[in-house]
This record gives sequence, structure tokens and C-alpha cells, in this order.
Amino acid sequence: MNVNVQADIEAPVLYEKRWWTLAVLCLSLLIVFVGNSSLNVAIPTLSRDLGATTSQLQWVVAAYSLVFAGLLFTAGALGDRFGRKGALQLGLLGFLIACVLASQSTEMWQLIACRALMGGAAAFIMPSTLSILVNVFPPNERARAIAIWAGVTGAAGAIGPVASGWLLGRYWFGAVFLVNVPIILVAVVAGIFLVPKSKDPEEGVLDPVGAALSVVGIVSLVFGLIEAPDKGWGSTETLVAFAVALVALVGFVMWERHHPEPMLDMSYFRNPAFSTATGGMILVFLAMYGVMFLITQYFQLILGYSPLDAALRLLPMAPIMMIVAPLTPAIIARIGHNRTVGLGMALVSIAFLLFTQLTTHSPYAYILLCVGFLVPGIAMTMSPMTASIMSAVPPRRAGAGSAMNDATRELGAALGVAVLGSVAASRYSSGLSSALHTLSPGDRSTASSSLAGALSTATHLPAQAAAELTHQAETAFVSGIHLASIVGALLAAAASMIVLRFLPRQILQHGAELDVVESIEDAAQLGLAGVPPIFAEDHSAQVD
Repeated sequence: MNVNVQADIEAPVLYEKRWWTLAVLCLSLLIVFVGNSSLNVAIPTLSRDLGATTSQLQWVVAAYSLVFAGLLFTAGALGDRFGRKGALQLGLLGFLIACVLASQSTEMWQLIACRALMGGAAAFIMPSTLSILVNVFPPNERARAIAIWAGVTGAAGAIGPVASGWLLGRYWFGAVFLVNVPIILVAVVAGIFLVPKSKDPEEGVLDPVGAALSVVGIVSLVFGLIEAPDKGWGSTETLVAFAVALVALVGFVMWERHHPEPMLDMSYFRNPAFSTATGGMILVFLAMYGVMFLITQYFQLILGYSPLDAALRLLPMAPIMMIVAPLTPAIIARIGHNRTVGLGMALVSIAFLLFTQLTTHSPYAYILLCVGFLVPGIAMTMSPMTASIMSAVPPRRAGAGSAMNDATRELGAALGVAVLGSVAASRYSSGLSSALHTLSPGDRSTASSSLAGALSTATHLPAQAAAELTHQAETAFVSGIHLASIVGALLAAAASMIVLRFLPRQILQHGAELDVVESIEDAAQLGLAGVPPIFAEDHSAQVD
């Protein structure tokens, strides 16, 4: 009773500030997406200065998504239980600390740790902004608010790599992290006065055991997948990692089934809309992130683009996303959720098959052709699958529902970099083996660790040996892209068939469901900022 009275008293004030609140929420998301994409174009410099191996490059990308996915349920539950404003402020302060530390990193393990901290901070920011927005805006204004929020998110993803590429041409790599500091400070101070407090009125019970089991299981699984090509798939370290993951994830499922207030209510999976969309989201993100992890290296290491040039060549994704995404609700109304998602995933599968035809000299126009299938497919899948997931979540668990939606994406992203990155790394190592016999043990280790290492080794070899090593390394890397793309195409095709069979044609929306304009937000988050470009070291001056 007191809760309702208090809500009635605060409602006029809350709505009066709502557009200023939206500005703070947009600024918070701007920080997350620009901060995340800042690392992408800094990797060439980091690879050169810190001598990163392929495994380390995978970890510096996967660490963010891994911790993000692992903590999203906990962060969403904490926000619902103790207050979403507090969770947002905590996330912003954590991101601030991570940015400052990242700018001072001198070792790869330090940078990976900072990326993990950024992921943990983002896990508190992302669901909090979505939950606060839903609570602040009345239904008749919510669509407009989400559209503005989505536009800012898309802009952040579009300008982030370009701005970072410009900074790297003039300052040291830490500038791409420190540029976020004043923006974060403004968001924190403004949030104190402009963001209202809100939380779950029923104050659900926390689930620390479930949180611990989920984090241990996910981390162990991804650790085993990333380290397997280097340690060996049958090595003790790999087998132990997979065993720990299996035990922890099975334990998580069993624990959640009997907990009175689980982080992830297993009964949701009895709803075909929820279970099919969750599995489909993980599969399509796994396929897409894994292939893009390799393609963006291909831009610089094979085609010789600079960080800024590579970032600019990704910009065509933006208008394609912004054209297709708003059309998705109309397509759903005409052919249904299942056919819309199935068609989108089929387009993604076709794009991956086109990637299998890349060569060491493919023109940029061909890559645009691949993107022309990939991006519309992604845009058509995100909104209906998000709607399917959110349709099963009750209103009072808005934070947890948003966390589930984001967790499927981030888990798929982490697994994609781990699985397809490892598949490509194994093919690269086997394809390069014949060129390593004449090298010294030190050069052999460097060349086999990554394509960047091989090209760096070639610069101090005699001309003929350098040309041979460069050719074989580039060919082996492209062969790795082909194999990873085949796996990605199979995963996307499998997801297409699964959703056609099991995803309902019509989704009855209730609870935490947002608006159809969310299709724009989904596309912006994924296609412009969510794809993690790995711009490895520029070797345009390598020996011919």
C-alpha cells in the first residue's frame, strides 16, 4: 500500500524529468558502445607493442562478452532487488576505473583483465538503462523514447571505430580509453539528479549460488575452447576445463530448478517461444561473431587496410541495418515470427557461404556483397527473437528479462570467438607447418602463434624466405576463414530450420515486452557496435 502511495506522489516529478533521464541513459549506452569499439581499432598497436598471440587476441575480445554474459543475470537481479539507479551508477564507476587501468596496461594479461572489468561494469549498465526507460516513460511515449535511445546506440557503434582510428593516428593507444573518462563523469553526476529510483516492489530473493555456478561453467567452457588449439584438444588442461564446465552447468540447471527465486527460471524453457528464441539467438551470434572475428583481421593483415580505412569500410553496415530493421515488424505481421527469423538466418547462412570464396586478393566489392546478405539477415532475426524471449518474462522481472535477452547474445559472442576462432587457428597451424621447418625455434613459435606473428617474422628473413612464409601464412589464414565460415553457415542453417519448426508464428506479448521500435535498437546494438572487429597489426610495408 505504501509503495503505491509513494509511486503516485513521485509520478508527476518522474515524468517531468523523463526526457532528461533519457539523455543520461543514452549517454551511458554511448559510453559502453564507444568504449567497447575503442579496443577494436587499438589492437594493431597492442599486437605490435605487446606481442599478442592468437589466443590472447581471442581472450581480449572474449573476456568482455564472457564476463558480460556471466554477470548479466546477477546484475539484472541486483538492480531489480536493490535499485536500478544504483546498479547503473555502480556500472558507470566500474567502467571508469577499467578505462583508466586499460590506458596504463603494459602486458596483455593486464589488458584482458581490464576488458573483463569493462564487461562486468557493462552488465550493470545495460539492463539498468532498459529497465529504467520502461519504468520512466508511459506506454504512449515509450516507442519514441526507445527510438531515440536506439539511434544514439547506433551512432555510437558507427562513430566509435572511426573516432578510435583517428585517435590512434595521433596519440598513444591509451587515448582511446581515456577519451571516455570525462563522458562517464558527466553521466555519473547527471544521473544523481536526473535518474529516478526504481526496483522490484516484491524484492525477490537473490541467488548467489546460481550466479557462481553460471560464471564458473561459462568461463570454464570458453577457456577450454580458446586454449585447446594451443594446449591440445586431448590435453589435461583442456579436458579438466571441459569437465569443470559440464559439472558447473549441470549443477546450475539443477540448482535453478529448485530455487524459490532463480536467476533463470527453468520453467520458461517449457514455452517454445522462449526456448527456441534463446537457442536460435545463441547460434546466430556464435556463427556471426566467430566469422567477423576473422574477417576483420583479414581486412588489415591480408588486404593491408589501415585501422581507419578498415573502420570506414564497415560503415555500410549502418544504413543497411537502419533500412531493414524498421521493416521487420511489417514482415512479421505478414509472414509470422518463425518465417521472418528463418528467412533472416537463411540469409546469414548464404553470407557465410560467400565468405568461403575469399582469396588473398578479394576486392572490397565482393566483401560488400557478403555484407549485403549478412546484415539484412541479422536485422530480421534480432527483433522477433527478442520479442519471443521477453514475452515469457513477467513485468516485475524486467531487469532479469532484459538480462536474459542480452546474455544469449553475449554468450553466443563469446562462444563464437572461442569455437570458430579455435577452428580457424587449428587450420592455420596445420596449413603453416610446412613453412616452419627452416625457421629457428623462436621464429617458429612466433610465426605459428598468429598471422601477425608470421608476417612480423617474415620482415627479418631473406627476401625469398620472407615471400614464401608470407604467402603460406596468408593462404593458411584464409583457409582458416573458409573452414570457420562453413561451420558458421551450418550453424545458421540449423538455426533457420529449428525456428521454422518450433518458433510460434504469432507471439502473444505481455509482461516486460517493449515496442516494435526495439527492432532498431537490436540492429544498432548488434550490427554497428556489437560485432567486435579485430584490427590486427598493419603489415602493409611487409616484404613482397
